[in-house]
Amino acid sequence: MTRTTRCTPTRNHEQIRDAGYGAPHAVEYTLGWHADRAQGPAGAGKSTFCTGLIQHLQNNKRPCFYVNLDPAAEEFAFEPDLDIKDLISLEDVMEEMGLGPNGGLIYCFEFLMENLDFLTDPLEEVTEDYLIVFDMPGQIELYTHVPILPGLVKTLMHGSLNIRMCAAYLLEATFVIDRPKFFSGTLSAMSAMMMLEMPHINILSKMDLVKGQVAKRDLKRFVDVDADLLDDDPSRKVKSEAEERKHVDPASKDSLMNGASFHKLNKAVAELIDGFSMVSFLKLDVQDEDSLGAVLSYIDDAIQYHEAQEPREPKEFDVDVDIDQD
Repeated sequence: MTRTTRCTPTRNHEQIRDAGYGAPHAVEYTLGWHADRAQGPAGAGKSTFCTGLIQHLQNNKRPCFYVNLDPAAEEFAFEPDLDIKDLISLEDVMEEMGLGPNGGLIYCFEFLMENLDFLTDPLEEVTEDYLIVFDMPGQIELYTHVPILPGLVKTLMHGSLNIRMCAAYLLEATFVIDRPKFFSGTLSAMSAMMMLEMPHINILSKMDLVKGQVAKRDLKRFVDVDADLLDDDPSRKVKSEAEERKHVDPASKDSLMNGASFHKLNKAVAELIDGFSMVSFLKLDVQDEDSLGAVLSYIDDAIQYHEAQEPREPKEFDVDVDIDQD
């Protein structure tokens, strides 16, 4: 089914001024807008996370502004308040420019950077009590080595908008079943953290898929990444010296995946991650309100959301007090 529901609409310029916030584009803002950016590899559950987060915000009477920056996305549970496909779509780029999916996606973001007013003008009307939710594409090269997104982040965070933004990097929880794959995904998360230079939280999504498959004690070692997980990998076949000397096909899958060289490579990657001590994960089950609320609390802390809110006056109650006089 296509989308039918829209996030809470933003206020117009007059409403913003009447609320005492001043002109929305004014540099005199001491407190900026607040945003969360869902990113990560394809299939990690970014759009599902955005849907769950928006629903959670609505359940708690908290306004949000939903921005889709994936030019290939087609269906949404909530209609975006701002959609990059109204500017450019991946399908059109691939058809007209003759580019593949990855090259077409990079072209889309280059085009967005040349037409930033498409993004910044609507965001100027969003007041600071809104949480701006950005849904990003899943091509990992955008976060690891192509300099387009760092430029976009710099514009949004340090330009006139002064958005306090937090990146939420999602990694599918099923990666913990294959430990070398988990460390590969963790390395990508760390690469994105260093590339984007912004507040960052890492999330193990789809936790419901690994229930009963990983012991709680082991799961803690994935949440706070432990390089020794590779040495304790039950799926790794440790060969004797005689078996190592035995002639086997070096190109076979068994040779590659269980060989000493492959283990040393994975161990080096794990120790690199451990040496930086930058990456830890939050657990997310998007169907669990408490899980969503916990992740949102970390996002709010990273962007200092509650510090920007105006204090509310307590409600006044008429209390009749009978005073006995002697």
